[in-house]
Amino acid sequence: MAHSARRTTAALVTAAATMALGLAVPGAAAATTPRIDLKVLVVDDGSSTVAALTDQLRSTGIPYTAVDLNAADRPVIDAAFLADTTGSTPRARYQGVVLPDEAPFGSPASPEQLALEAYERTYAIPQVDAYTWAHPEVGLDYTSDGGWAGTLDGQGAQITAAGKGGWFGYLDGAFTFEDNSPYVQESYGFVARPRAGFTSYVDTAVPGSATRGSLVGEYAHDGRRELVVTFAYNRYQQQFRLLARGIVEWLTQGVHLGRSRNYFAVHVDDVFAPDSRWDAARNCTPGDFDCAGGDGAGTTPIRMTADDAAYAAQWQRDHGFTLDMVFNAGSGEEWKSEHGGTDALADKLLADKAQYRWINHTYTHQYLGCVQDTTTVPWACAKNADGSTQWMSRPDISAEIRDNYNWAVAKGLPLDRAELVTGEHSGLKTLPQQPADNPNLAGALADNGVKWTASDNSREPEQRPVGTALTVPRYPMNVYYNAGTKAEMADEYNWIYTSRADGGSGICENNPTSTCLAGPLDTATGYDDVIVPQEARTDLGHAISNDPRPHYAHQSNLAEDRILYPVLDEVLAGYKALFADNTPLENPRQSAIGTELQRRAAWQSALANNRVTAYRTGTTVTVTAPSGVQIPVTVPEGTKKQLLLGTATFGTPYAGERSAWTTPELLQSSVTLKLP
Repeated sequence: MAHSARRTTAALVTAAATMALGLAVPGAAAATTPRIDLKVLVVDDGSSTVAALTDQLRSTGIPYTAVDLNAADRPVIDAAFLADTTGSTPRARYQGVVLPDEAPFGSPASPEQLALEAYERTYAIPQVDAYTWAHPEVGLDYTSDGGWAGTLDGQGAQITAAGKGGWFGYLDGAFTFEDNSPYVQESYGFVARPRAGFTSYVDTAVPGSATRGSLVGEYAHDGRRELVVTFAYNRYQQQFRLLARGIVEWLTQGVHLGRSRNYFAVHVDDVFAPDSRWDAARNCTPGDFDCAGGDGAGTTPIRMTADDAAYAAQWQRDHGFTLDMVFNAGSGEEWKSEHGGTDALADKLLADKAQYRWINHTYTHQYLGCVQDTTTVPWACAKNADGSTQWMSRPDISAEIRDNYNWAVAKGLPLDRAELVTGEHSGLKTLPQQPADNPNLAGALADNGVKWTASDNSREPEQRPVGTALTVPRYPMNVYYNAGTKAEMADEYNWIYTSRADGGSGICENNPTSTCLAGPLDTATGYDDVIVPQEARTDLGHAISNDPRPHYAHQSNLAEDRILYPVLDEVLAGYKALFADNTPLENPRQSAIGTELQRRAAWQSALANNRVTAYRTGTTVTVTAPSGVQIPVTVPEGTKKQLLLGTATFGTPYAGERSAWTTPELLQSSVTLKLP
């Protein structure tokens, strides 16, 4: 999509205008093109709306300065704070401004308000009003004049033609405000008719009327532009997540540091291995240490069949989506030897091996941390005679990794030696029993060329080093490893999420982060009616939040009732209904995800240490960062990167923009981009 019409060229600043800001330019006799620093000013009142926008800036990688209105020692926002000169060139320190509302300084005539407005006029700086009410001062009629104010839960909204042709063109058009609970007001808003100078980008029907009113729009007035948002939100709500990209692109006029994509990767653990089954009578999983009276003998484990493998391959083709098969070859070989020396499942998966991505999950899924003492519940780390912890040895860990890799190579599996998922993420610290990594793990990873080892995002959400390797946090899906049928899944869910009075475990009553169900789910319908929509909403929320972390389930969930697919179907269908074709859902492998997280951490460190300089002068963007640090940049279509000789098209297309991680070219100390 071409967006040249929506771009605003850098304003020319006259010496007189600069003087009005108290920024004298010695010797300036003619108009001078200013330098606009690629940083955003956030004026923070502690509201959820400003916090949401700040979170979007941070996750995208856009540098910002936050001024806390509630802090007694905060800086005064005046001309000197906002702008100065570099040599003889006027410099605007901020390319955009986020305010809690249109006038957060106590009075529209306050010195800070007037200084900010003068700055915005002089340098053509956009301003976002994070949340305000409908009134003429923001370009809208009062809601009493044909508008409406109230709860928007479940209300449909639409990207207008102006929004589709501009900063919100990455969306398909229609979306619905979340309505997750009939008992809680989730979104309040003001729906109002635009006045002269106001262009609505997102609107909705006025309840009880045939007319529509604005929810998000641009108000051009007095030589300034404001993006006016008239509904409340927080960073987690889907309606904000959908619009956040467009708000930031409007704020920066599509030229900024940082980049944002939508991601969804799904790991299927324990492939080739059987998984234990939930016992509805015992309310535990026989074979687990904490399942009293159930050693697993005589139970039927859950394992995919050849038909399940054929279904998985066809599902991938139908949906244009690749699963990561996280495999335990030794467990599969054990199964094969115990079942007559044949394994139709393995034969089918290997026949279709090129259709999947494959990740080493160790040969027999052993626990790679401390030696487990299972004589107590919960288990404990076994101790040596001197009281020290017994650990699995480096050679034993290495053998588990190496044997699985060698088996895969012999079978011709297309896998990356640098990727690993240990069984249960073992070897890494596991609270409370094992508060530190197995000291033998890092060496074993290095012995086998492992650079990216998975961790559990619910335990460790941040990437961290393990020797020379880095972790890749994964989201556990609320689709349980020990459930092959919908009824089993609903029964176990009831046990976890219902009170003791309702026949559950009561775990939800004792855990402040959990909520009990009002009553047990119907095991015949509860999975489809309740669990699938909830899990799909959670997973889609991650996917549209610039979060590359993969999700994981288990091979058992592709067997029997194939309970994983309804969740995946709902996520993919929901995404397709919301986003335009120019904004595809990316499906990266583990090493690419690890690299993305590593680059982000290095970038955030460079920003935190003030080691990044980035600015725009007219149609030229210049960025300098520490040597070796990849620089994320987003720019309009048609942007060129300056090479040693000539130029080249910059970045790859996404959401109507072009973006990339980049570094200076040969013999250059800065990245230089030429805007269209």
